[in-house]
Amino acid sequence: MECGIIGMQGVGKSTLFTALTAHSVPVQVGSMTPNVGMASIPDPRLDKIATFIPPEKIVSARVQVVDIPGVAVGGGGGQLNQVLASIREVDAVAHVVMCCEGHDPATDISIMEAELIMADLVVAESVLDKARRSVRSGDKEAKDRLAVIELVHGMLEEERPIREGTWDEYQVGILRSYGMVTAKPMLYVANVAEDDLEGSDAGPVRDHAAGQGAPSLHLCATLESEVSELEAADRDEMLASMGIAESALGAFARGCNELLGLTTFYTAGEKEVRAWSIPHGATAPEAAGAIHSDLQRGFIRAECYHCDELFDLGSEKAIKEAGKMRSEGKSYVMQDGDVAHILFNV
Repeated sequence: MECGIIGMQGVGKSTLFTALTAHSVPVQVGSMTPNVGMASIPDPRLDKIATFIPPEKIVSARVQVVDIPGVAVGGGGGQLNQVLASIREVDAVAHVVMCCEGHDPATDISIMEAELIMADLVVAESVLDKARRSVRSGDKEAKDRLAVIELVHGMLEEERPIREGTWDEYQVGILRSYGMVTAKPMLYVANVAEDDLEGSDAGPVRDHAAGQGAPSLHLCATLESEVSELEAADRDEMLASMGIAESALGAFARGCNELLGLTTFYTAGEKEVRAWSIPHGATAPEAAGAIHSDLQRGFIRAECYHCDELFDLGSEKAIKEAGKMRSEGKSYVMQDGDVAHILFNV
């Protein structure tokens, strides 16, 4: 699953992308081809697990991020169509807005969202007549589709993004089939100046996000990009000197994970302590499949406990002695923070 980074041209999207991917992906400025990379998800729980079960290495979960070309003010035509096509391919979007002197964040948000709403309105109008004709033929599925499209069309005419609506799983599937961009979950990101790490100028972004019922955060993409080039010890020292407990990239990556509907479980042993991202509601065999397909195919059971129980009791031995180690079968739904040992046979 992918989270796309969108915004107007020159708002710092690519700078944020290079920070997230630790400068591991070459970025071609001005190219209409999206940049794709993986971002590690900083996880305090993962590091804490490793203090109780010391491993040879610690491996974070990762999220795929896509730096989508920016929208030009007054642009349109082929350039805009390429941007929209790229947005349709991702599962969630992070809208980066520049919040510093010389920029008008409220206007940038308005321009971007108007383009997205118009794109969906064009799609809705193009399929509305076809859906109505299909209903007259007696097709029940067409009737369901028409109901969704009519609701969507009404919202878009009111200049409201589709994500504001309440949709069940079936309706979400219909929206996905049409590639509706304003149906995608949105995270608003205020890109502030280096002298505004408190986010004083991020108010318009926070207010707009709150009005949409969407999450938001602020960061300085330039600073994050500089910090991401440092070794871990130097990075921590630099952040500490500025009174920052954690890089804002951690909050961003975790925000993307939540937007994508993912949760985290862990595996822990002497060789490796690792975090894994899985969809909310995934069963124990599906979680095993995230590790390796053989584990899912030959799944027997999962020996599980919650990481908080490790933090409270101090060891897996103590967890077993306290009767907190659970043996879960194929129907078990994994919980965020579970630590699992997968038993399988192939």
